[in-house]
Amino acid sequence: MTYQPGLHCLLSLQTPRVELLRDMEAWLQFIRPLLPANGLQVVGEAVHRFEGAGFTVAICLAESHICIHTWPEFGFLTLDIYLCNYSNRNEDKVRMLADQNVVYFGAQITQQQELFR
Repeated sequence: MTYQPGLHCLLSLQTPRVELLRDMEAWLQFIRPLLPANGLQVVGEAVHRFEGAGFTVAICLAESHICIHTWPEFGFLTLDIYLCNYSNRNEDKVRMLADQNVVYFGAQITQQQELFR
């Protein structure tokens, strides 16, 4: 067996929907069902809501992680999605999760990087 690099997608998004950048619970309700529906196993979550501002969430997956940081005062968020390819090829899942988040936030991509590592 040889190591197959996984896809790490880093996104910076701009959105006029600043109410979504404050609503951590709504995003968690959006993202949680997508993970097991795509064969991903959640192993832990860390969440933090900033008083009167945005939120940060890190979801640890058996396959790696998804993290989000929001700044409603700037209409801005960053998203970090990485899935390894240990037992499955997961590139399509990374891109699908990225695309679904862009749609969810009604956002424009201001920066996107894909790294295989």
